[in-house]
Amino acid sequence: MTTVSTPSPPWLNPDSTPASDSASTSPSHHRDRGDDAESLDSFSSMTLNSEEFNLNPNPNLNIQTHTTSPSATTPPPSLLHLSFNQDHACFAVGTDRGFLILNCDPFREIFRRDFDRGVAVVEMLFRCNILALVGGGPDPQYPPNKVMIWDDHQGRCIGELSFRSDVRSVRLRRDRIVVVLEQKIFVYNFVDLKLMHQIETFANPKGLCAVSQGAGSMVLVCPGLQKGQVRIEHYASKRTKFVMAHDSRIACFALTQDGSLLATASSKGTLVRIFNTVDGTLRQEVRRGADRAEIYSLAFSSNAEWLAVSSDKGTVHVFGLKVNSGVKDTPTRIASNVTRPTSPSSSLSLFKGVLPKYFSSEWSVAQFRLVEGTQYIVAFGHQKNTVVILGMDGSFYRCQFDPVNGGEMAQLEYHNCLKPPSVF
Repeated sequence: MTTVSTPSPPWLNPDSTPASDSASTSPSHHRDRGDDAESLDSFSSMTLNSEEFNLNPNPNLNIQTHTTSPSATTPPPSLLHLSFNQDHACFAVGTDRGFLILNCDPFREIFRRDFDRGVAVVEMLFRCNILALVGGGPDPQYPPNKVMIWDDHQGRCIGELSFRSDVRSVRLRRDRIVVVLEQKIFVYNFVDLKLMHQIETFANPKGLCAVSQGAGSMVLVCPGLQKGQVRIEHYASKRTKFVMAHDSRIACFALTQDGSLLATASSKGTLVRIFNTVDGTLRQEVRRGADRAEIYSLAFSSNAEWLAVSSDKGTVHVFGLKVNSGVKDTPTRIASNVTRPTSPSSSLSLFKGVLPKYFSSEWSVAQFRLVEGTQYIVAFGHQKNTVVILGMDGSFYRCQFDPVNGGEMAQLEYHNCLKPPSVF
């Protein structure tokens, strides 16, 4: 799952206390973990009221509700964060006033919570009532070094995780909470917030991390311990795999839902590589372009037949994949693979080893042009051959690509998610 967030200013936490090795077993009290050697970023405290913790589908996600109704004359809030939920049916928006949850298809605001203070991370868990929030912006609602567990049934926080450095991102599964710091990742059991695993990483200011969402055991991907390396954790087999994916630093990556395939891009931004997560083998390589670019997001389609890429060049690319995530071939899929469009340059693949690698690269099947320089994240829509694009300018696009002929995608709709709800 892809997120985009703006950096938060330093936060001086007046309530911070040194971590201790002791831990309270009471869920209603702080429990401390860590040691002095890791004092810069180690876990310091956590609180969860277990009697009030209830993970259920959120009825608010099926009706349109609002805590407040700002007038049309109220200036729009500043956007701090964008992220899709795990199945890309909804997305979350963090602003300098609170957060919003919106539906992708049909596009509509589901609910908003206005705090008049900033929220820099909003992580959904499918469509249930529990969200993870981290404060941010000029006037944070919560300290940026804390993950707040928000229960929207109760309209308040029921737990928190505190750290000694700012939280860069959060990932949720039904059984785990993953918290990403600058150089460390913590994995917690969801129900009782018990610390299950700690991982040290290369410098990770973007909070890069991906977790599988399939019914099986979790696969987690994060930066390794050196530039260009990714680390793959298979929790079922208790195996760790390190893959040197690129020569330059990792800029972005994405997992398939079942965690079997990994797409990576480097800071150079010209190539995207697809790896098998079990053995780390390179399965495919596609080319976004010839010039450098900052890759903002990568996304697999649900059947791993397509890969979408967004960058600062203002173009969203869709690539056809030759590998799949264990999805059985259907007549439609076989026909699609046979008739899939190819770039004129792909015919030069016969001359591999003679012409430069650039000329034998696999190029995108379809493209959609946007405003250059704006940060966009992308996901595949629930309707066939559709892509949903979210911009840090508040823009929402839904477009469709032709899997046979390729070319420019057709725009189906456009909205601004920061407008007051009265205009929807």
